Amino acid sequence: MTAPARRISLTGIKPTGIPHLGNYVGAIRPAIELARDYDAFYFIADYHALTTIRDPGELDLYTRSVAATWVACGLDPERVTLYRQSDVPETFELQWVLSCMTAKGMMNRAHAYKAARDRNREAGLDEDDGVSMGLYNYPVLMAADIIVMGADVVPVGRDQIQHVEYARDIAERFNQAYGDRFALPVPEHVTSSDGDRNTLPGLDGRKMSKSYDNAIPLFGDARSTRKLVRRITTDSTPVEDPKDPDSSTLFALYAPFADAAEQEELRARMRAGGMGWGTLKDLVADRLEEHLSGPRARYDELMEDRAQLDAILAAGGARARERASALVGSVRAAVGIA
Repeated sequence: MTAPARRISLTGIKPTGIPHLGNYVGAIRPAIELARDYDAFYFIADYHALTTIRDPGELDLYTRSVAATWVACGLDPERVTLYRQSDVPETFELQWVLSCMTAKGMMNRAHAYKAARDRNREAGLDEDDGVSMGLYNYPVLMAADIIVMGADVVPVGRDQIQHVEYARDIAERFNQAYGDRFALPVPEHVTSSDGDRNTLPGLDGRKMSKSYDNAIPLFGDARSTRKLVRRITTDSTPVEDPKDPDSSTLFALYAPFADAAEQEELRARMRAGGMGWGTLKDLVADRLEEHLSGPRARYDELMEDRAQLDAILAAGGARARERASALVGSVRAAVGIA
């Protein structure tokens, strides 16, 4: 008896900066864990990055950095498919077909476009000032990324659910028109059951983000990471007084790298008093170095060996393109172009 085919999961990563600890805990680690249960595809969305990045060298650096990060963090390119979006040109052919199925009104309601219009209105500018067609059409390209691989599930944060809902809606519109000849897969979103626990605070206590300039790079060297941890904002609670782990940025940074028993031990020490913030900062820095020194060495190796990284991406791109080509061929036949 033939075993049923494993369902497909798809994760997209936009290369707009050097990955930080928040990216690892909130997105990278949960997405890698999905590979246990799904036939997993991971792509680096280099064309998506063109909405904000204009420096070719920067885009190349960030693309390689993201790929090296995922491999260093445990993604096995022999078991999963890791590829560049730009290596699958069928995606962009499918985007046009899907654009013809997409209502303009739906694009007007897309979160990123609405946010840009709102900022312009508040600033007294024309509501479309600075809005490119790349930003406006972003959800259609994302739908094509998802559908071209036949993805069943897409792991996303809560703020990204709309993109998967749009992909579902667009696929269903196509199926209404051409489903008697070929039906597109209709994807579902998957969000982490951990919810806000997967959101790390940054140096100032706000959500860790490059845009807030409060992030700790995932693979910074031990010395620079320790210096950043020492900069984390704390209150003036004396050493001898109890401290609340649930409101502590330092405990929130420690917890994802500790098991349940270690977390409870630190909670007890903080509540008992006698531990100063400086001691806790050193403990956090030590724990980060413990967990990240090995992956950092692998990351540095990949960043220094461009040929090795390019070979990984080329192999993944070939597998991804074979899959995409089959689906787009069926779409072409369905619409009458084949």
